[in-house]
Amino acid sequence: MSLEPIALGEFEQLVLLAVLCAGPDTDAYGVNVHAELQKRTKRRVARGAVYMTLDRLEKKGLLSSYLTDPTPERGGRAKRCYRVTRSALAALRASRRALLSLWEGVRVEI
Repeated sequence: MSLEPIALGEFEQLVLLAVLCAGPDTDAYGVNVHAELQKRTKRRVARGAVYMTLDRLEKKGLLSSYLTDPTPERGGRAKRCYRVTRSALAALRASRRALLSLWEGVRVEI
């Protein structure tokens, strides 16, 4: 296993942060992750892109998932919910450090 955190793309960072924003009291699943992204970034986000990214992040070991009990509101279907892994937290911290370091070097007013 590599000691360096996994490098994250911008959208991967946004999705991981949206999962974290859902909080420990709320199940983070595709619909509320999508809503969180749109609310906080103030931009349109394709729902399919969110689901593809959640799947990719799980395959990379940055998310784990579980199925909820089936609910009548969903026609007896379960939700797939996501949790951020320790590896994801390390990757997010590394990304944040890199961005802050770069911003410190910016000499022009933006």
